[in-house]
Amino acid sequence: MADPSRMIEGPKLPEVLMHLHRPNEPGIGVVTKTEWCTTRKPASFVRHIEIDVSRTKLAGHFRAGQSFGVLPPGLNEKGRPHSLRLYSISSPTCGEDGKGQVLSTTVKRVIDEHWDSHKLFLGVASNYLCDLAVGDEVRVTGPNGKRFLLPENHSEYNYVFFATGTGIAPFRGMIADLYSNSRPASVTLVMGVAYATDLLYDDHFRALADSNPEFSYLTAISRERQEDTDRHLYAQGRLETHRDYFVDLLGKDNTLVYVCGLASMEIGIFKQLTKILPPEIREQYLRVDPEVVGSVDSWTKDMINRKLHPTRRMFLEVY
Repeated sequence: MADPSRMIEGPKLPEVLMHLHRPNEPGIGVVTKTEWCTTRKPASFVRHIEIDVSRTKLAGHFRAGQSFGVLPPGLNEKGRPHSLRLYSISSPTCGEDGKGQVLSTTVKRVIDEHWDSHKLFLGVASNYLCDLAVGDEVRVTGPNGKRFLLPENHSEYNYVFFATGTGIAPFRGMIADLYSNSRPASVTLVMGVAYATDLLYDDHFRALADSNPEFSYLTAISRERQEDTDRHLYAQGRLETHRDYFVDLLGKDNTLVYVCGLASMEIGIFKQLTKILPPEIREQYLRVDPEVVGSVDSWTKDMINRKLHPTRRMFLEVY
């Protein structure tokens, strides 16, 4: 087993407030904006939703990287109120309004089919949020989360962000924080989606990359070919296509890695890091038990935290 005493000490994180509103005493927010996150017709329906929380305890007390809760109205099939759903905050810490009064989130409509009955299944909270109009009220709780945050001293670090789908939400806010308060040495965002039409906030990140040479924006399309490669790519595939770039960047002692999105991405990134990085660099982010070092391709997600131990220079928020 990995020696816990050798785990890399992570950066100092800011103190945050949590659970200012609990489910039994929610705050009332008001929708101020709702719009598509994509510029072309996507395979999925994803909306950027802004909520005025100035009448709640969340006002001025949330941070990029945290989440907040939504209590959808109505009753479930057992006649009980619908349970709380958590959504990542996609606004910077200062809010969409610059005063911490308006937070935002990124919501994908869940539209599926029951396997057994073949009947349509609609996600309760996601469709409720996406149906809301400007001026509608919504019951909110939180904020939640104290680990998936930027460090206190933003400018002292390099950042590598890996996102899939709506996992982009916290990174939109974090990157805004980085460029509003300081000038980080290097920021790299890898965005993985199934189709190019599913890229969220794509125009925003391309414009940011055009105006900031230290910001790199890499997309990974899993069901289409991209201009710079002749094969389909998952997010972790960019570690291979840009191998020299990432080996150099991750070899620096002030680089941090953040991963947010589908849980299947997590093990893929661990595998690829192990394949491209020398052991002395890889161990700064991931400790691997000796008995599985030589069998990378057979690693499975249930080995995480049992035989594969992320250090505190790697931040994970997967679902």
